[in-house]
Amino acid sequence: MKESQVKNINNIEPNNVERDGNKFTIKAATDAEVLGKCTASFIEVEPGNYAFGYHYHEVNEEIFCIISGEGAIRTPKGEIAVKAGDAVSFPTGEGGAHVIRNSSATEKLVYIDFGTRSNFEIAHLIDAKKLMINTPFTNTIIDEV
Repeated sequence: MKESQVKNINNIEPNNVERDGNKFTIKAATDAEVLGKCTASFIEVEPGNYAFGYHYHEVNEEIFCIISGEGAIRTPKGEIAVKAGDAVSFPTGEGGAHVIRNSSATEKLVYIDFGTRSNFEIAHLIDAKKLMINTPFTNTIIDEV
């Protein structure tokens, strides 16, 4: 039987990510063994850095809830300034394309990334011109044709 789970951001093992000269940390607040339909992670972005790169999802939706700091979210319609207390929703498809960057020169940006979890997902990594394909059988990145 699955049971409720409590995690504290200060006790979660961090996954430190460095991509394209950017640094950010992922702290998973949910486990797939407990919640199969949704996910949540605390994301910490150092000043001047961004997390994950500009992308959109075919299946999964996301919500960012800003806990502390300031950020700028790139969208198809331009940048959106965000601060602590803001929540931003990203639907599937091109209209939900996004990347968040820490716009502060000194303060860490911390937000919770809530999302749906599908067994089959395609994410379009727009700037990289690649597709990320996730299934129960493979997780791979290929060139977009």
